[in-house]
This record gives sequence, C-alpha cells and structure tokens, in this order.
Amino acid sequence: MSAPSSITPGVAALLERAALPDFPRWRLAVVRLGGCTNPVHLVGSAVLVDATTGESLAGADEVDELAVTRRLLTACGNRRASVCPACSRIYQADTYQLVRAGLVGGKAVPEAVGAHPRVFVTLTAPSFGPVHTRREQSGTVRPCRPRRGAPNCPHGVPLGCSLRHATDDPRLGEPLCPHCYDYAGAVLWHSRAGLLWHRFGIELRREIARQAGMSRTKLGEVARVSYAKVAEYQRRGLVHFHAVVRLDGPEGPGSPPPSWATGTLLADAVPAAVDRVALRAPGGAVVGARWLRFGTQVDVRTVANSATGEGPSSEAVAGYIAKYATKGAESAGAVDGRIRSARDMVLLPVRAHVLRMIGTCWWLGGLPAFASLGLRRWAHMLGYGGHFSTKSRRYSTTLGELRRARADHRAEEQRKALGLEGRPVVVVGEWRYAGRGYSPEAALVAASVREGGGRHGA
Repeated sequence: MSAPSSITPGVAALLERAALPDFPRWRLAVVRLGGCTNPVHLVGSAVLVDATTGESLAGADEVDELAVTRRLLTACGNRRASVCPACSRIYQADTYQLVRAGLVGGKAVPEAVGAHPRVFVTLTAPSFGPVHTRREQSGTVRPCRPRRGAPNCPHGVPLGCSLRHATDDPRLGEPLCPHCYDYAGAVLWHSRAGLLWHRFGIELRREIARQAGMSRTKLGEVARVSYAKVAEYQRRGLVHFHAVVRLDGPEGPGSPPPSWATGTLLADAVPAAVDRVALRAPGGAVVGARWLRFGTQVDVRTVANSATGEGPSSEAVAGYIAKYATKGAESAGAVDGRIRSARDMVLLPVRAHVLRMIGTCWWLGGLPAFASLGLRRWAHMLGYGGHFSTKSRRYSTTLGELRRARADHRAEEQRKALGLEGRPVVVVGEWRYAGRGYSPEAALVAASVREGGGRHGA
C-alpha cells in the first residue's frame, strides 16, 4: 500500500502495518505496554508445559500474545515519572499498596497491625546557607526572608529578602549568596544521607529502649521497629526523608507490641534519636573538619489507628509517600542521566545552583580523600547515591510480591483463554535482550495510549 506524500513517515508506516494480517496482534502488543516510553525487546521462545506429564501444550504465540515472530515486548519498568510516566504510575500504585498494607493490613499483613503505634516522620537536611524560599501562612504568602536593616555578607549581598516569591519563581532554592553557600558541606552531607538514616534507626532503637527502661538487647526480645521511607528532593537540591515508623511485637506485624509501647512514646523517641545522630565527614584536611547531622526541623505526627483515630489517615500517609517514590533529582532541576566528563557540564540545562553542586561533586570526586564516595558517579544526583524508596524487612509485603501477584493473575487469565484453567502448567522459555524503543509506527500507537490514559494490560 502506498501512502500519500503529504503524511508523515510514521503515519505511512502505520498504514502499511494496518494492511498486514497480524496487525491486531501487533497493535495489542503495543497497547498492552500501557504507553511505556522505552520498552525492552526480548528475542527467544516459550512453550506451555503440563507440569505433571511434561506434555507441550502451546507455543509462544499462544502463551503470550505479545510474542510476535518470537519477539517479546515488555515495559521498561522505570520508577521515575520523568523517564516513563506510564511505568512510574504502576510503581507509584505498588508503593501506595505496600505502605498502606503496613498501616491497615492486607497483602498478607494481619489487620491487627492497624492498632500498632506508628508515626509519620520527616527528617530534613541542615542549612548550608540561606536560600530563597516561598513561605505561606493561613493561605497568605509571606516575605521570603524578612530582616529589617539586614546586613550584607562579606561579598556585599544582603542577608535578607522581602520578596513574596511565586511558585514558579526561578530564584526559589537559589542561595542568597552563592559565594557564602557551603557547597562542599552540602555535597558531603548528600553522600552520607543514607548512612545517616541507618544511624538514626540504631539510635531510635536505643532511645525506645531507654524510655522503656530496658537494654537494647531486651528490647529486641519484646518489640521490633519497622519502617518504610522515601527520599524527596527539595528546591535547594537536598533530600528530605519521609517515613512511616511502626512499633510491633518481636515477630513483626503479626504480633502485638508490649503494653508500654504507645504512639506518644514513639513520637517522643524520634527527635531525641535525631539529636544523637552524627558522622564525621571524610577529607577533613581538604575541606576542614566537620560533623554531618540532620537538620533541626524534625516533623513527627502520630498516624491515626483503629484505636484512637487521631492524626493523618493511613491512606493520606501512604499517598504522600507514594507520590515522591517516582521523583528524582530532576525535581530539583538536575538531570536524568550520568555525567561522563567535565566537558558535559558546559551544556547542562540546569540553573546556577544545581550546576555548582554538580561541579563540587566533580571537584571533590577527583580527590583521593573522597574516592570512596563515588561523587563523580552520582554528580547528576547532586552527590546522593542512596535508594529513594526503602523499607525494613518485616514492614509489609514487597514490590516483588506485588509484581508476582500481577503476573500470576495474567497467567491465570491466559490459561482460562486456552481452556487450561485448573491444570498444573508452567511456561518454559529462553529470552535474550534485543534492544529498546519503538519503531515509528509503534511510537504513534504508544502515544495514543498515553494520551488516553491507558494502563498496562492485565
């Protein structure tokens, strides 16, 4: 079929594909990706086998309608909304279910967990210099940093700002004086933020044991601390940690906590533990001796449970954490991909503050004293190389379990379609990587799925 010269090559290719007999199956292969922006191509074969007799029941084309000419299309599964909005929505929904299950039960977590003490915690980064910010109080926007007769810094910049910044003001997050801002301290704090969280967990257990009047060893015999957390980038380029922290019995969510374990005790223990967390920064001979700590702004809220009903709801907390699970450094104005050489920084489409943080990562990362931090590797993340979404082992279900449940559901639907419902069958196959992305005609179909708000196929 020849196409008119006035249409685009992609449309022409789609018209030619539509004339082929396998078009419905090919289109389904693309639609079932839910609008994934960069799918993975796998080449190989699969066969459905009776698990009892070993009899081959169906080939790849029957087992999975995404398998066309022995090629399988699968979604990229990237969590970041800036990379793949479609897959990030799935990741966000899974994170919501994971966090919610640890608050109200479900997904193999007993409903009794809804009565356990738990708090919603926000731990912040310390200040490395004043930055422009937007302040709101009772719906009214306040001046950024009001200081009557504000003095100037050593570089002649006023240490106050009377502006009422709009939400899209590019100055938000920028230092009042970039020459005074402690970029080395900010980057080093970022590189150790994950370890600071680990130390916080240790100190929290110690503080709970102290308030309960027992040793930490004894605490482990009667109670367990579980958590789920996410990292959120601020406009100033540093992460905050938002977390649900829960107190269980010794066996986790399935065992009741001791009678002395209350939400008030847990809420009081958090700031006390934060105050004791400190790490000595590496490379003191280069940037000066300093200690790394969390910021003084610590927010602790008791999550409403089935007993009290006071505080933010479980659904609200789960939704808040899930919202940030799909965001990365790009939300602070950084870039998605790694920086391979110093020359790449010249063309980066980032604001001045972010570029200075990246440059500081590159500078410190080239010095022997900071080699173990991998700062150049994580320069695009402004020095933060930790996980964005983590949980303790017994908090609730896992993302892997949620994905397996989705895959099992799909497999069961396929067995029903083949008339094999209830029969013990397994899929035996071998697939290898064969590239990424869409052909021009497939890209058009995927774009239409995204515009229609499509989801991954069941």
